[in-house]
Amino acid sequence: MTTTMETVWHNRIFYLFVLPFAVLTILFGVWPIVLSIIVSFTASATALRPSPTYVGLANYAAILADPAFLASLLRTFLYTALSVAANLSFAFGMAVLLDSALLRHGNLFFRLALFLPVVTPDVAGYVVWRWLFDRSFGAMNAFLDLAGLPEFAGLTTATTAMLSLLIAELWHHAGFYMIIFLANLSIRDRALEEAAQIDGATRGQIWRFVILPQLKPAFIINVVYALIQFLKTFTVVVVMTKGGPNEATNFVSYYAYQLFDQGRYGEATAMASVLFVLVIAISLTLYRLGDRESS
Repeated sequence: MTTTMETVWHNRIFYLFVLPFAVLTILFGVWPIVLSIIVSFTASATALRPSPTYVGLANYAAILADPAFLASLLRTFLYTALSVAANLSFAFGMAVLLDSALLRHGNLFFRLALFLPVVTPDVAGYVVWRWLFDRSFGAMNAFLDLAGLPEFAGLTTATTAMLSLLIAELWHHAGFYMIIFLANLSIRDRALEEAAQIDGATRGQIWRFVILPQLKPAFIINVVYALIQFLKTFTVVVVMTKGGPNEATNFVSYYAYQLFDQGRYGEATAMASVLFVLVIAISLTLYRLGDRESS
């Protein structure tokens, strides 16, 4: 009886501590999403009224028939794929380097230097990058000019604008993924590596069959988080390109923002809902694939 009462009391304490976060999550996380989905089924002219006019799937039909939306969706997928590959490759490489004996001295400095951009305010960081890539007076072209190299088109052409955003986002986010890789590298079972080495395994075989399998949770977490992060890319576009040049960086989040700014609330929230469903579906698929491979 005493044990049961203690369990109930401990459970109450647990729920007491969880309750504030649960309330905040519902108010500022779940409820806005639900409200956005509801608005996506209403006519834009009446979306913000107390009694809106519901139009069913008309807004979804409209955006799926919109070539600009389909182009922005494909552009978002391309940018996400490039960003995930670039960020995780760089982060993993830095994590391996920092975990090795090559950077034993000054290791803390390099960790802080790579992680500092993660906690730097987004807008402030991207404003600096916009200045660096400016074709007329940016520091990038000033350096290239001193070195006698061709100028970098920066934010003025479709290809270089996409590349500029990739570099800026790599600077801002890679440190986060690096920390997760580093944490998993630090807790791996080194005894398995020693045993494999004694058995005559090469360094490449040790990495492939001993170390990498232990890092699978880190890869799954980083891939899922990176996909969510880059599928909803928004701030860097607002600050650096405004969707240009010639819509080359007009991703779904920014296109939905443009429609919302024009008062086309139904279509804008329909786009946001489509993106939300895609993010959830891709994340759950990756988690299930990871669990299936682990079992």
